[in-house]
Amino acid sequence: MEAKLSRAAKKLTTSPIQELSHLAQCCNAINLAEGFPDFPAPPHIKNAAVSAINSDFNQYRHVQGICDYLSQMVKEIHGLDINPLTDVAICCGQTEAFAAAIFATIDAGDEVILFDPSYETYEGCITMAGGVPIHVPLDPPQWTLDPSKLLRSLTERTKAIVLNSPHNPTGKVFTKEELETIARACCSQDCLAITDEVYEHITYDTVKHISLATIPGMQERTVITSSLSKTFSVTGWRVGWAIGPAFLASAIRNIHIKVTDSAPAPFQEAALTALRSPPEYFQTLKSDYQSKRDFIVKLLAGVGFKIQFIPQGSIFLFAELPEDCLLSDVEFVKKLILEAGVVAVPGQGFFHANLSSNGISEGSCSYQKRYIRFAFCKSHETLAAVSERLGNLLNGEGFLR
Repeated sequence: MEAKLSRAAKKLTTSPIQELSHLAQCCNAINLAEGFPDFPAPPHIKNAAVSAINSDFNQYRHVQGICDYLSQMVKEIHGLDINPLTDVAICCGQTEAFAAAIFATIDAGDEVILFDPSYETYEGCITMAGGVPIHVPLDPPQWTLDPSKLLRSLTERTKAIVLNSPHNPTGKVFTKEELETIARACCSQDCLAITDEVYEHITYDTVKHISLATIPGMQERTVITSSLSKTFSVTGWRVGWAIGPAFLASAIRNIHIKVTDSAPAPFQEAALTALRSPPEYFQTLKSDYQSKRDFIVKLLAGVGFKIQFIPQGSIFLFAELPEDCLLSDVEFVKKLILEAGVVAVPGQGFFHANLSSNGISEGSCSYQKRYIRFAFCKSHETLAAVSERLGNLLNGEGFLR
């Protein structure tokens, strides 16, 4: 009966993150694999959701106020003018917003450029739409974009470029110069850009997030996707949005309505409270996460990982195994779960570069099995417990080898 499945369904497999999370549960391991917090959401936002439920906001709903507030925020932060009535589509999280943006723009055979390593959802959506993912590798260890590699990947079939910044899994924030390179490619090829900016409010030190839509010539060809999930620690509430030119936002909204009809009504109401949060909230968010980042960087460097790139944003550390470690990333993570009771994600699941294209050799891609992604969006108690477990295991036992 498997022959009845679609080609797209056959290509999609269970996420290794989900599989490892299941193994972690069986071993009672501390979960640093999945990017969701293990600490409570802000009380004022939870109270707003409870109030909405008690007020019987239980039916299909479109809360225009979300669009109005997003319009204000985009103007204040990025200097962009958007029409809240036509340029915003509320969706069930960033994941659906991104999928709807792909389904609204990509036809069979269209090529879509992704920067490698990349979050696995992107490729799955492109494949389901019949598109062809084209992976442009970022150069380790700083994960820089080589303009020549991007230019070599452009063809007459290029329909869109996907950009995730701040970046999962590396924590990179694309520079203005890199954004200008991407913008030139989009304008020269007359192609679209679809961005994932869920970590827009989580950047560190003096690094600032710049939206690709702010680069000259890009607002009219860019769809911005984001959500409440990471900024407000509510990954299960599923309230996200797509912002773009009216013709694109309308198409995304129509697809959203056909698939899910509306995002959860009470959480849309709570989104209004979240978006009204004072500037101090966002400042505290950054400082708290920077403290967690600094803790895990020091911890992992102390037990032998190579930390050549300190995250500039997001909630992940992409740590490289020591040169003398003989284990692959997958072997290491399994050992980490079974012997240390800590779970992370093997880096190779984020790499998709075609070794036969762009002049990439097997040897030059050996680094793809040398990275581990750790999520540090966890409580101080959880991170302290990780430190204790690694310390107990690593003392004199050569675990990393």
